[in-house]
Amino acid sequence: MYAELSFLAVGGGQTILPEMQRRVVDVHGWMTAQEFAALFALAQAAPGPNMLVATLVGWRVAGVPGALVATLALCGPSCTLTYVTAGAWHRFRTADWRAVVQGGLVPVTVGLVAAGAAVLVQSTTMDWRTALVTLVVAALVLRTRLNPLWMLTGAAALGLLGVL
Repeated sequence: MYAELSFLAVGGGQTILPEMQRRVVDVHGWMTAQEFAALFALAQAAPGPNMLVATLVGWRVAGVPGALVATLALCGPSCTLTYVTAGAWHRFRTADWRAVVQGGLVPVTVGLVAAGAAVLVQSTTMDWRTALVTLVVAALVLRTRLNPLWMLTGAAALGLLGVL
């Protein structure tokens, strides 16, 4: 599953998040959408690559072997493809078609990242309070330079206090 998604991760791992969630939750039934969102949040809070969620899903489904297989399946194919094509991409750095391809990938990437955000919002919004937290955090991210870990800490505190 992840090997196939690896080739679709144009613009980073966030772009395959909706399809990853669909397969993990809807197709295979390995966990709920809320559990997937929780693993994603944990992966984002941890240092390291932004696609640690794949490793966490593998770990949740099959322990340490699952984590290793999931990580290698997600990273291996795209890394190999990048290594193989990097020389040609550099060789054609002044070609007109290269600029066109790069320009076309920008809206695709933005759309895929937005779809990932929409999937996470949908699976984590349980009531008006969680929707309000989502809106406030989105506004803070867009309008300030506040570190997102402070927002995560604030939301965790609201959860501990029983507000959420």
